Amino acid sequence: MSFHVAVADSVFPTLDPAREVLSAIGATLDLSPAPTPEAILGVARDADALLVTYAKITADLIRQLTRCRIISRFGIGVDNVDLAEATARGIVVTKVPDYCIDEVSDHTIALLLAVVRKIPFANAQVHGGTWTMPAVVPIHRLRGTTLGLVGFGRIPQLVAPKAQAFGMKVVAYDPYAPAEVFARAGVEPVEFDALLKTADYVSIHSPLVPETRNLFNTAAFKQMKRSAYLVNTARGPIVDEAALARALDAGDIAGAALDVMSQEPPPSDSPLLGRSNVIITPHTSFYSEESLVELQTKAAQEVAAVLTGKPPRNPVNPEVLRV
Repeated sequence: MSFHVAVADSVFPTLDPAREVLSAIGATLDLSPAPTPEAILGVARDADALLVTYAKITADLIRQLTRCRIISRFGIGVDNVDLAEATARGIVVTKVPDYCIDEVSDHTIALLLAVVRKIPFANAQVHGGTWTMPAVVPIHRLRGTTLGLVGFGRIPQLVAPKAQAFGMKVVAYDPYAPAEVFARAGVEPVEFDALLKTADYVSIHSPLVPETRNLFNTAAFKQMKRSAYLVNTARGPIVDEAALARALDAGDIAGAALDVMSQEPPPSDSPLLGRSNVIITPHTSFYSEESLVELQTKAAQEVAAVLTGKPPRNPVNPEVLRV
């Protein structure tokens, strides 16, 4: 039996890792020429499976998939897939929650160090002809400070020991993480408001769900220390960017380091651009050459499993498998 697998969109230099996995079950791979609904349907309408990176897989699009058994995301979150419609159609949706945990946790620490030590600003000063320490004053010691993690899944569980190696105390807010996970990591569980009030640095690692959209708003920033820094390597819309800009203007927090934004790339008039106390990287925390191969391989393995009658490793809607 041969299978047809469609790819909605790709950011990869090549799809060879996915193609290699799928060729083992006799599947062919077709990439949509554009991430639009019309173009995606052109390759996916009669496909047995759909692989997707960032393209929006809407309810209307899903309703037009005639043979699809699995939508497999090249990534950790699935907020770009209409999960309710997929479930209603009996289509299992999968993700790859464990492919870039080293890279994102490293990037989190790198952003934290860079913004606290004011490295990009100092570098720009030197390249601009200014060699003077007072330009970066003040900078505070990391040892003895508190890092607050919002969410305590796989990635922040790797951030914690890296922060602890710098002598930081780590606390975390995650109402879904078991107590033994905190205990094993030497991390103190706290409520969200307590984290905001006590943390010197706050790093976001929660998924984007209705409860976390704009979780960091004016009220949240007002609770943070005026000397605190915010790091976000999770999802852009968790932070109300207009509120963040106002908080920075008012001195409610000291700075921010972001790898994700509500609109990517941000508009040229974004109030967060051009600030010496804001670092923005272009959604690269997931990236390494190794992580891209791992991501493609694992996402394709989910497709191969479902199409050959085996259970996927990471279903988001496992209830469709029990029907």
